[in-house]
Amino acid sequence: MDVRRLRYFMVVADELHFGRAAERLRISQPPLSHQIRQLEAELGVELFHRTTRRVRLTPAGEELRRRLGGLLDALDDAVTDLHEVRAGRAGKLTVGFVSSASYSVMPLAVRRFRQELPGVELVLTPLTSGEQFDQLHDGTLDLGVVRGGDASTGLPLHDLYTEQLVACLPSDHRLASYAEVTPEELAGEPMISFPPREMPGFVAQLQLIFSSPVPFPRVTHRVVHQETALGFVAGGLGFTVLPESVSRFKPDAVQVVPISSRPTTTMMVAAPPEGSPAHAAGAAFQEYLRIAAHEALSGRAPGSPERSGQPSG
Repeated sequence: MDVRRLRYFMVVADELHFGRAAERLRISQPPLSHQIRQLEAELGVELFHRTTRRVRLTPAGEELRRRLGGLLDALDDAVTDLHEVRAGRAGKLTVGFVSSASYSVMPLAVRRFRQELPGVELVLTPLTSGEQFDQLHDGTLDLGVVRGGDASTGLPLHDLYTEQLVACLPSDHRLASYAEVTPEELAGEPMISFPPREMPGFVAQLQLIFSSPVPFPRVTHRVVHQETALGFVAGGLGFTVLPESVSRFKPDAVQVVPISSRPTTTMMVAAPPEGSPAHAAGAAFQEYLRIAAHEALSGRAPGSPERSGQPSG
């Protein structure tokens, strides 16, 4: 059914005069009369009683007018909402993020996004990088904030910021008082590491620290969350390597020591391979992440990662 004809009907029903209705619609009267006759033929009912002196609604016309007003208003609202979604001002955006991002860019980006785009429902899901890659591929996530990168994912990746990796040791460990430790010194210690499947990019960065001829330390535990790793270190179960921004929230029983090779890790934004239905809102969130990264690097945000230069991406 032609929605335009229904709108024409509503104007004629309001005016009860084809001439005035045509003027209001900015069309000539004959095409308007033709469209109304076509609508009556399609519905199989007469909608107007027409005489040379007046036009009035039939009972069927009265019923159609009663039912149609709300429907057309709802249709107009739906079209407006669709345009708002396309423009990124409405709809739903689902963002995954590694837990370490909550110490740096996420709070600032989320606050700005909700202030500037209150019509968008923002769903935040803490996930490992590997889980985010899977959910970006299957469409569950619209955007991901991941640690490190893996070219094999086939996903577009954009750098947010880079920060140093540091060694986290039990405070009573013999290396805890050192000004810095070498990879060789750490290689002989039991390590709390992370699962490659869930954290591929971050584990790859750890492997670069202990590349040949330095052996990778003996891994005694693999944990998913970096906060868990800090707890295990505090309990004397070994050392771990974490981003500096995370290590700032360590327990008192953990000592942070720089690594002599100054290894780094990069926080990145990952997007779906074919884009997302929430592309415009996702693009806005990425921009707020970049702003948050810049402010963090400039030292204006708590938990600021330190790096010379400007954030890329």
